[in-house]
Amino acid sequence: MAKFSLNYLAGLGFGLAAMGCTSTNLLTTSPLTITPAQSRNTPLSDQEEKRWGHLDLEKDTVPGMSIDRAYNELLKRKKAKPILVAVIDSGIDLDHEDLKEVLWVNPGEKPNDGIDNDGNGYIDDIHGYNFLGESYHEQLEFVRILRLKIGDESLQAAARAELEAELPEAQGTLPQLEQIQKIITMAHQNIQKELGKEYYSLEDLEKYKPKSPQEEQIVGLLSQVFGMGQSVPEALADLQEGITYYKGRVEYNLNVDFDGRKPVGDNPYDISDATYGNGNPDIRDSEESHGTHVAGIIAAVRGNKKGVDGVAQAVKIMAIRTVPDGDEYDKDVALAIRYAVDNGAKVINASFGKKFSPNAEWVYDALKYAEEKDVLFVHAAGNDGLDLDDLSNTNYPNDHQLQKGKEIVSNYLAVGALTSSFGPTMVASFSNYGKENVDIFAPGDGIYSTMPNNSYEFQGGTSMAAPAVSGIAAMIRAYFPQLSAAQVKQVIMESGLPISIPVQVGESEVPFSAISKTGKIANLYNALILASKMATSL
Repeated sequence: MAKFSLNYLAGLGFGLAAMGCTSTNLLTTSPLTITPAQSRNTPLSDQEEKRWGHLDLEKDTVPGMSIDRAYNELLKRKKAKPILVAVIDSGIDLDHEDLKEVLWVNPGEKPNDGIDNDGNGYIDDIHGYNFLGESYHEQLEFVRILRLKIGDESLQAAARAELEAELPEAQGTLPQLEQIQKIITMAHQNIQKELGKEYYSLEDLEKYKPKSPQEEQIVGLLSQVFGMGQSVPEALADLQEGITYYKGRVEYNLNVDFDGRKPVGDNPYDISDATYGNGNPDIRDSEESHGTHVAGIIAAVRGNKKGVDGVAQAVKIMAIRTVPDGDEYDKDVALAIRYAVDNGAKVINASFGKKFSPNAEWVYDALKYAEEKDVLFVHAAGNDGLDLDDLSNTNYPNDHQLQKGKEIVSNYLAVGALTSSFGPTMVASFSNYGKENVDIFAPGDGIYSTMPNNSYEFQGGTSMAAPAVSGIAAMIRAYFPQLSAAQVKQVIMESGLPISIPVQVGESEVPFSAISKTGKIANLYNALILASKMATSL
């Protein structure tokens, strides 16, 4: 296994001459020099699984971000300036035990009086804003394009081709999953009755003597489930999740006749129609967990012995409900970015993306506004397992409209997802990648975080990797507030751990260094050291 040396970072000054500026947060420790083991020889413990993204590649042979090590070795007696992070996502459970203490409270607004007290254009926005009103289910953008006849003939044709490719799959898969669920449920109930126990093992099945060919089939089917590494209840839960997903695709996301925007009452394709939504970004549906999970990754209260620890301390979360069950609207995203910027956010986390964006210019203009106001925008790379450098693989917002090597703005950071297994399978199979269009990778598969109703759960996606990096960005901005958004992005990219081993992406095995601009894993420990050096050079 090759050595991965980061000693060169210790001398980096990014071309800035030292000017004698002294900071109480100066970190003189050398960056990590990593020589990881080829692979981890023992499985992660339950506790390690719940926080593997916080572990250290050198000490734990897990591709984490050295969060625990940074807190233990670098941050004692260091001062931080509180930072506001905006989460543009689905609703957040505002009463969650691990989040309510870190929620932003708008100092100029009085709750529930129906008045825009601070004059920012939004009524009763105490913890953020809800651009979706009471809506939740939505169509995908290409379905809305067809329903509303948006765009020219070429756009209509592209949207129609997408629908014709996706709808039959959903329509065919849903009844298959329902039938499998029905068969396994009946088999499960029958064997429970025969064994006289609610919970049984593969060993119980192997000892059982079937009384008929039908029972023999039942035992064989349930044994197959155990052979796939799951208990029967776990398999049934996964099937139900799949049924819920495909049912939503058929009834809402891919249904040309569905109008999910009706409860909101605005024209979502008119950027000037901006008086809509409400000041309560709390969850609206029992299935709406995404924003809560993301917020916990960034900033769940550290050290309270509840659930999880967020990456960042000294931060507040601004909740901006913008992403429905379906594709987000360009108008909502653009206005959400501007809301976050105008109300003091220094980092924006965005865990969304879509193939079609008929009003992409509204979003790009908002990103440029964030750039002008020195706000960092961290974006999930997407979960289609695709090379984003291929111009046919769109994931808006992106750089595809620009020349190769050009970026939308200097404050935009795209993040891919890692698994906990260092080695060839360390890139999550679902993660998008791209030497030009993905900046860095971070832990994103099997991430344990907050869920609605004071619960916690493992979830995976680049939506989990982006908030991990947003947490690092927030820490840099909290401890080194003199650094600009562009400099924070540069620090994160330069300080990551460079990995050159081959990894599996799609059907190919390629060097890890070839699937993002940096070829690196985001790392808080090195980011803080490099940020310290940059800050003292200003």
